[in-house]
Amino acid sequence: MEYVLSDRKLLPYGMMNFEDIRLDNYYYVDKTSFIPLIEQSDRFFFFIRPRRFGKSLTLNMLQHYYDIRTKDKFDALFGDLYIGKHPTKDRNSYLVIKLNFSGISGDLHSYRKGLDEHCKIIFDYFCDVYADYLPEGIKEKMNEKDGAVSQFEYLFTECARVNQKIYLFIDEYDHFTNTILSDVDSLNRYTDETHKEGYLRAFFNKIKSGTDSSIKRCFITGVSPVTMDDLTSGFNIGTNYSLSSEFNEMMGFTESEVREMLTYYSNTGHFNHTIDELIEIMKPWYDNYCFAQECYGQTTMYNSNMVLYFVKNYIRYGEVPKDMVEDNIRIDYEKLRMLIRKDKEFAHDASIIQTLISQGYITGEVKKGFPAASIIDPDNFISLLYYFGMLTINGTHEGKCKLTIPNQVVREQLYTYLLNTYNEANLSFSNYEKNELSSSLAYRGTWKAYFDYIADCLKSYASQRDKQKGEFFVHGFTLAMTAQNRFYRPISEADTQEGYADIFLSPLLDIYPDMKHSYIIELKYAKYKDSENRVEELRLEGIAQTNRYANTDTVKNAIGTTLLHKIVVVYKGMEMRVCEEV
Repeated sequence: MEYVLSDRKLLPYGMMNFEDIRLDNYYYVDKTSFIPLIEQSDRFFFFIRPRRFGKSLTLNMLQHYYDIRTKDKFDALFGDLYIGKHPTKDRNSYLVIKLNFSGISGDLHSYRKGLDEHCKIIFDYFCDVYADYLPEGIKEKMNEKDGAVSQFEYLFTECARVNQKIYLFIDEYDHFTNTILSDVDSLNRYTDETHKEGYLRAFFNKIKSGTDSSIKRCFITGVSPVTMDDLTSGFNIGTNYSLSSEFNEMMGFTESEVREMLTYYSNTGHFNHTIDELIEIMKPWYDNYCFAQECYGQTTMYNSNMVLYFVKNYIRYGEVPKDMVEDNIRIDYEKLRMLIRKDKEFAHDASIIQTLISQGYITGEVKKGFPAASIIDPDNFISLLYYFGMLTINGTHEGKCKLTIPNQVVREQLYTYLLNTYNEANLSFSNYEKNELSSSLAYRGTWKAYFDYIADCLKSYASQRDKQKGEFFVHGFTLAMTAQNRFYRPISEADTQEGYADIFLSPLLDIYPDMKHSYIIELKYAKYKDSENRVEELRLEGIAQTNRYANTDTVKNAIGTTLLHKIVVVYKGMEMRVCEEV
């Protein structure tokens, strides 16, 4: 039996209650040094991060820090953390209201009812737990008011009357957006709700008026700025700090934080890999998020949920998880896909993603906010992908912000998104056939049938519009198909010492140590009207290039003991004319 220290901290995978983590011996990555920075910022603090990045836990930590009721627990909760050693004067000085919109129905017809019911539960709880600080009979009088807007106004007015301060937290403020924006009819109702005299807008208007009363601070999180832009158009309700460099590291994990965690668990139990080896495995999958242009080239962020998922499984089984992507992430991206691709008017979205996959990057402006009605604008769509965590800042290009796919987890989701759009066009992929071909590619080196299958699917799907896109479509489609192969990490145009490989199927030997074959694919494209001589020219170019790429350190270090196959593929229009091994 492997040795494990009996008092080793537990992993807080999926946990969002700060008190449980701190008092029940769970591992906590200290983010409390950001509290003074938040206090030095505007009082209405708006913050966007992708899903599974620790937003709810951050809010819960702040609640415990500012809540007047947790004063006696301060040392137990914060004593050994940064803020415990450097407390601010505002600690434990607020009455806290925490709203979580994730449980409210996304159907606009029932949204008012859902908001009223959620707020009634929270407001009743508020009156009960702070009874010693509030006027007598406040709960009964509040419940005489009709609906969340009126009840909220009564609460903060009464708190002001007895000189009590409120800190308002709203988690997943935009939860309902995913459902509402999924079709045109909902978009029209959404516009009515967030503009004019809509109920949700009235609620946020009331928050605004409350900031002149007892609501002294607000902290609001979500995954998109769309709803906030609509709700607050016409009046200044606060500041969006999502792109601010000083908060780049507030959510998610830095590499040093991941190393510290891995070191702790390796020192308290048996690890079969070194810390450097584990980082090398995790980094391509979970790292490389940058949330501020000024931070490019400095610290990148890991998705905290995915890190905890990996470490939990590694500790439990003593080996790298065969599935590097947890199911909840896939479910999240499926929800986001509904928002991204609403109808045929959004065909340009798939085009942007194809360009991104084929070119390796895309340029545009990351906007702090934009209304839902303008979501079809290319810059707004690019911004939406960025806020969802599907793009990350990667410097500048020709004076514009350069954005790339952050890691393999996101790349897999984007490729799946593309294949789903193909499936929606009545292109049927046989999963069984695809899986058999993938296995044969990895273990038996039977590559010809694999690329024939991709070529057949591509030819079956290609529309007139895709034919016009030509090389981008062929490259994007091929990448999307190879990304479904669980035995490899497809690296597109991998930067090597001597040039660029079109697609390098890097074998996942940490997961499948017994696989036998790896591949470099040089993908060439001739226009439909080009001559056969052009096809031959491209074939010869491809042969020379694959030979060069095979000798680079990038390829040599990745292939391990596998046999490297150098494949040249040439398409003429939508038809594969060459598929041969060099």
